Amino acid sequence: MNFEQEIKTTLISNNFLIYISTEEEERLEYILKHTTNQVFKERIYSWNFIDGYTDNPNYISQCIQNPLEALNTITKYNNKKAKVFFLKDFHVFLKDISISRKLKNLYQYLKKSNQYVILSGTDINPPIELKEYLTYLQMPLPNKKEILLELNRFLYTINIDQCKYKTTICTAYTGFSINKIRKSLSKLILSDISQHEIIEKILQEKEEILQKTEGLKFYSSHNNLLEVGGLQNLKYWLHIRSLAFTQKAYSYGIKKPKGILLVGIQGTGKSLSAKTISHRWNMPLFRLDVSKIFVGILGESENRIEKIINICEKSSPCILWIDEIDKIFSEYSNTNDSGTKQRVTNIFLTWLSEKQQDVFIVATANTINQLPIEILRKGRFDEIFFVDLPNFKERLKIFQIHLKIYRPMTWNKYNIYYLSKITKGFSGAEIEQSIIDAMYIGFHKNREFTTRDVKNTIYKIIPLSIIERTKILNLRKWGYSGKINIA
Repeated sequence: MNFEQEIKTTLISNNFLIYISTEEEERLEYILKHTTNQVFKERIYSWNFIDGYTDNPNYISQCIQNPLEALNTITKYNNKKAKVFFLKDFHVFLKDISISRKLKNLYQYLKKSNQYVILSGTDINPPIELKEYLTYLQMPLPNKKEILLELNRFLYTINIDQCKYKTTICTAYTGFSINKIRKSLSKLILSDISQHEIIEKILQEKEEILQKTEGLKFYSSHNNLLEVGGLQNLKYWLHIRSLAFTQKAYSYGIKKPKGILLVGIQGTGKSLSAKTISHRWNMPLFRLDVSKIFVGILGESENRIEKIINICEKSSPCILWIDEIDKIFSEYSNTNDSGTKQRVTNIFLTWLSEKQQDVFIVATANTINQLPIEILRKGRFDEIFFVDLPNFKERLKIFQIHLKIYRPMTWNKYNIYYLSKITKGFSGAEIEQSIIDAMYIGFHKNREFTTRDVKNTIYKIIPLSIIERTKILNLRKWGYSGKINIA
């Protein structure tokens, strides 16, 4: 059911006092006007704090900057054709005791007079004392049909009747408001670019817009291919599910995968795996930054996680990468936050278990000690993989990958067999760092770096497997307990 149909159903179900959470006031008003005309064959009466009732000249002056009088006016309105009143930005006033009391009194009047009041605001949750009276709705971001309408307007403006990239462009714009899409398209109108270049420009714009969304970072699936050394079981698991989000898989009856949890030692390729999956599956990647979700303002943290979930759902199919998910349950566990952390966690875990949209979760963790039981149980993730330190063959592959990046023409001149033997207990990140340090040596001496340079830097590095020996031994004991898969 789309949002317009949801509003229709809400109105004809005798919900007389409605609160709609949104940041797209203009789009909401357009939908409400269209819906009101369809259901009641009447127009809607709108109020805002500065202008009062813009469609009601009889009461315009006394309702300006007076939300209480705006509510009183509804009971004074004698015209029976006035069915629906739309009061904007009303979340600001709901905590006022006089407003709260007036809404409770008004609720009884609305039922008798068969009138409707719709309040809009950006808060995702109305006050507890009004929950029994308000019917709460959250307006979703525009769907692909609405985005396609905006795109067709854009293509008409630049005199393009047909665009073979139309579907790709619509997908690129999922997850954004109509206003943001219009601003992005306006920039493209002024640019003399080809149809193919439009997609790249949109993806750049998308990344810029998402940078303003607290707690979410966008990675384009068009980035250069990244390769992870080792992790063969994980690669196979992902490979046989690579087409799980296609129409062919849907017709076959395949249940779409929910996500995976990668637990293991730092620097072993867990984070790199998320980027690789995005590229191989050709799906956009969003990275959740937990540190930017939790803020001091009451209710704002919940707003942010709800907004992030909304963006991910509207951008589906996509991948949500939650790096170091164990920190969510440790960094804020001992803070006096009035239950904010617990509420955010509950919102996220509930969504993780019940989500219907094609959002594939890739969560990583360096330890399991801080992870609650509810996140480890079946249903949250399809599989939990333990990512161990690379073995000899995997270290060979890791050296090969990194040397091909830094020296694509001469990588085979390095004795990677010997280097792999002497790096037992090294992570992939530590192997890469040994090559980088060797390059500094060669550059400083004005010559090419050699196998000997890499060997010398290896002997100077103290790997994490030695520094955190006890923790890593316990983690490996858990990983090889037979309870989870080995990546």
